[in-house]
This record gives sequence, structure tokens and C-alpha cells, in this order.
Amino acid sequence: MTNTTTRTRIARLLCVVLAAGALFAGAAANAQTYPSRTVSIIVPYAAGGSLDLVTRVLAKSLAARLAQSVIVENKPGAGSNIGAAFVAKAAPDGHTLFLASPATAINVSLYAKLAHDPETDLIPVSLLTAVPSVLIVHPAQPFKSIAEFVAFAKGNPGKLSYGSGGAGSSEHLAAEMFKMMAGIDIVHVPYKGGAPAMTDLAGGQIPMMFTNRIGALPFITSGKVRVLGVADAARSPQLPNTPTFAEAGFRDFKVLVWSGIMAPAGTSAAIVNRLNAAIAASMQATDTKSTLDGMGVTIVGGGPAEFGAFLKNEVTRWRPIVKQSGAKVD
Repeated sequence: MTNTTTRTRIARLLCVVLAAGALFAGAAANAQTYPSRTVSIIVPYAAGGSLDLVTRVLAKSLAARLAQSVIVENKPGAGSNIGAAFVAKAAPDGHTLFLASPATAINVSLYAKLAHDPETDLIPVSLLTAVPSVLIVHPAQPFKSIAEFVAFAKGNPGKLSYGSGGAGSSEHLAAEMFKMMAGIDIVHVPYKGGAPAMTDLAGGQIPMMFTNRIGALPFITSGKVRVLGVADAARSPQLPNTPTFAEAGFRDFKVLVWSGIMAPAGTSAAIVNRLNAAIAASMQATDTKSTLDGMGVTIVGGGPAEFGAFLKNEVTRWRPIVKQSGAKVD
């Protein structure tokens, strides 16, 4: 090998090293100056819902820790896909974030075509909260326990209906999952959102539904609906006298309405880690914990890798339920 060839190879190697160093330095510098402007968290649902409220509590606390404005923007529609696609196309600089939920995992199997790929166009930052689903029924219904409900449904196949926030919603698929586990035949009545379904349940137009504990609690405490079970591993502190489905013999029936923060793919690890640390501190702040505790929300947290593993498991978990339910939206 000639000296000239050796010098050429060394020069090329030096260029590669310098380029890599420049990229690393640039990413580090960006992380140090982040955020340089207002941070937007895109909530793919209408304002006023439980996930929207959780996000607003986070935004207030996060703004103090990032020393920058943090706002919540609602972009509802298409089962959360409009908001997700908007963030997927945003600049990967940490200034536009996405509020992920069970729909993020469900939509992978529910939609034949999406304007984005939930598994590659968005990256996990932090899991936030989790709230268990509950089975609630109208007080006029004769069954007062999970066992009585299952027995009634088996004795009256196809005669019981349940409401949900729409085809493919977490309420719909929670009911379909239990339907398969219990071997019962109940009929789906989809609504344009969980709120109108809850209103009709309280009014006696439908007999039952699965929904998250936050939305159900005011109706339970007022006596407008009766709660039969909590779809979690342990009893709910807000409903200490309500058994879990595991206690009724359905050990694998656990349905959580969770929330998490994601960022556009390509966002640097330095910014993701800075965000994760700021979110963790925000969620553990005394005022944040007090507010969320009052709402009946459980803080989960965790690193990007943990959230990524959780999300992958959720996608895998819901895929057969979506398929067997026959749910279609496009």
C-alpha cells in the first residue's frame, strides 16, 4: 500500500469522524437549547374528555419545568388518526407532541389504510397514566354482579345490548373481549362518542356498557348507573366495594385506558430524554398528583423503552380482538 493511498484513507476516515462529531454536537446543542418556543401537545379528541383533562394537568406542570409555554391543541377525528398523522408529519424537534391512548395501538389493526404508520412514524417518550375500565348497567337491570350478568346473558342470547363510543373504540373492544371470554352473545350499539352512550345508559335506553372509571364515577355515585366490576388487577380505591373481574373468575380480563406522550420519528434521543425527565418530574409534582388523584387517575410513568415495550404489547394484545370482533371503520 502506497503512502498516498494510506494518507487518502486516513483523510476519509477523519472526515467521517468529524462529520459524526458535528452531528453529535449539533444534537447536543439542540437538546441544550430545547425548547426554544412553545411546545404543543396534540390531543386527538374533543376538549373536555378525561384524556384531554389529564393532558391539560400535565401541560401546566410541564411548562414550569421546561421554562416554556406548553399548550394543548385538540385535533379530533378518525379515531385519533387525524391528530396522530399531524404529529407524524411535524418537525422532529420536540415542539409538537402526541397524546397517545389505547386507540394508538388498536388502530394498527382496525384500519386497512392510515396516513401514517403508528409503529414507525411516532416514537415513545413517556407513559403517563392509566385508568381501569368498569362494567356499568342501568339500575333497572336484574343482575347485580358479574356472575349474575353472565348467567342472564347466557340465558338470553342476543337480547342484551351494550353501548360504546363507536366501532373499534376501547369501550367496544373491551366488551368484545369479555364477550369472547365469557362465551356470551350481546349486541353492540355504537354511538358517536362515549358521552352520548353514557347519557342513554343513564336514561335507560341501553342496558349496559364498558367505560373508563373517570367518566363513570359521577354516574355511579349519583345512583344513575350500577357498577358490577373493575377490569384491573386490584380493586379501585374510588370503588372499594366493587370486585374485580379476576375475583369473578376472569383473571385475564384487564382493560386500562392509558395515556402517553409520543414524538415524531427522528426526534433526537437527547430531546426525548430531556422531555421524559421533565414529564416524570411534572407528574410527581405535589399539585399534579393531588389533581390526578382527585380525578381517580393512576400515574404510571416510565422511560421511552418501557413505553415502547408496553405499546408493542398493546398492539399484539388487541389485534386478535379486533379481528374476531369484525370491527371495521374503512
